[in-house]
Amino acid sequence: MLIRFLFLLLFALTGLARAEEPLPPEEAFRFSARAIDAKTIEARWQITDQYYMYRDKFKFVLDGGTLGTPKLPPGKIKDDELFGKVETYRKEVKILLPVEAAGPVTLKAVSQGCWDGGICYPPINQEARIELVAAGTPAVASAAPIAIAAPQSGISGMQSTPAPAADESSRIAGLFKGSNLAVVLVSFFGFGLLLSLTPCVFPMIPILSGIIVNHGHAVSHLRAFVLSLAYVLGMAVTYAAVGVAAGLSGTLLSAALQNVWVLGGFALVFVVLSFSMFGFYELQLPAALQSRVSDTANRQGGSLPAIALMGALSALIVGPCVAAPLAGALLYIAQTGNATLGGAALFVMALGMGVPLLLVGAFSRTLLPKSGPWMEGVKKFFGVLMLATALWLVSPVIPLWLQMFGWALLMVIPAIYLHALDPLPPHAHGWQRLGKGLGVMLLLGGAAMLIGVLGGAKDPLQPLGFLGGNATAVSPAPTFERVATTERLDVRLAEAKAAGKPVMLDFYADWCVSCKEMERFTFADPQVAARMKQIVLLKADVTANSAADAALLKRFGLFGPPGIIFFDAAGRELVDLRVVGFQPAETFLPTLERVLR
Repeated sequence: MLIRFLFLLLFALTGLARAEEPLPPEEAFRFSARAIDAKTIEARWQITDQYYMYRDKFKFVLDGGTLGTPKLPPGKIKDDELFGKVETYRKEVKILLPVEAAGPVTLKAVSQGCWDGGICYPPINQEARIELVAAGTPAVASAAPIAIAAPQSGISGMQSTPAPAADESSRIAGLFKGSNLAVVLVSFFGFGLLLSLTPCVFPMIPILSGIIVNHGHAVSHLRAFVLSLAYVLGMAVTYAAVGVAAGLSGTLLSAALQNVWVLGGFALVFVVLSFSMFGFYELQLPAALQSRVSDTANRQGGSLPAIALMGALSALIVGPCVAAPLAGALLYIAQTGNATLGGAALFVMALGMGVPLLLVGAFSRTLLPKSGPWMEGVKKFFGVLMLATALWLVSPVIPLWLQMFGWALLMVIPAIYLHALDPLPPHAHGWQRLGKGLGVMLLLGGAAMLIGVLGGAKDPLQPLGFLGGNATAVSPAPTFERVATTERLDVRLAEAKAAGKPVMLDFYADWCVSCKEMERFTFADPQVAARMKQIVLLKADVTANSAADAALLKRFGLFGPPGIIFFDAAGRELVDLRVVGFQPAETFLPTLERVLR
């Protein structure tokens, strides 16, 4: 039945995706312009498949200079129903414009095109600010659409969110336009496989493993896999639904759930589940309902709706960070309003992220030991993992010392149960010795963490770093200045422009795992830190998800952190250098080099 359901869902999505609505004109005909030399401007349109532009409908006006006769390439003859035999362009058109000017100019372009589906757009007004330079030193100018007449034939009122043309998220969004449904879905399944290796997905493994282990040794291969599939499908449906809502609204809705009450409540669920694995109590329904529910569960292979709900909650609470594939899908939905194709891509991406979880379900039955004392030890192990997951969830909203104290307890107490402080019997077998060794290591780690708490350590990964004195007191990571509003950001950008310095704006949140990865592993890299000290560093902390935070995100077309925006010394955004998601130091360093050129 599950296989049939998935085939029917894929068939329905395929049919809906084919019934594609026409794009907004500024998306169908992407405009850009650049100065080839001091006397020539190249105006360029990238034309989406199934769209075309009329050769005789181009008009140009130059503010700040004199414009010569445009040099248009020949087009292809089309027998048009409205205009008869006309020349048209498809795919791309480049028009050379002779100019007489000095300094910056504004090129205003008027064009007109149609969609093969039967829609013709009214004339489109677009413009670009261009800095004319000496011959042989080309400069690219970004294009910005201005007031556009309402499109005809059922597409009036369509809106689009402006977005950079060349950053990674935009390139992924462009995958939707140039490929068929199968290519898009396969690509996003691959993106999901890559994202499954990120820390945002790791906490879901002990959650699902604990659920399966809690069903006991009697769980079969098929039942364990079905439980995993229910969890993954719940996660995938949630990713698709919340992603579509985020794309249409421009807000990452799961960010609203990253507060102390929601995170604390979800963590409490894991604490309750973990204590049941330690044998403090058994989670069961009242006797009056237990037999009826047990019969139903035996017929259905487990409480699948409840497990699917757990998967849905995990997707909302555990993995709110934005990566480039997710941002690309949201950007496509925001630009086109095509929620069907965007939602299908997000659904398939979540399935790719769930592959490790399905493997857990497929092999958990094989890995579980036979009934007996071993099984109780496995349950206690997953109880500790659930406590660790609970602590990881609330770590963004509790003080650092309390985090470290919690991790210390999670190491010291299991170490005692592993007999770290007890002497081994004279003829102890190998497993006992291995357990004691692990216990001693956990005990030492927990003791180091407790000493770090008492010593005021600032890094849980280096709890004894404060003992190094001045040698470790200075961190190589550069310091950021926080900007809380768009007004304050504009002031700092203007000051940096006056000083002739580039700017780096980092979008951060306490609940964003990838943001902390960037701080811990990328920004603190000595080579990266040295380059960053040559740049004005600004940080937009959107942890609170306030109206001011939303305004900052919306200004740059971002749906959530992590995201890094760069500006050159002249105050212009370097749209092709945007960074969305985590990047290691070796990948981030060339980006900084380009900013500093």
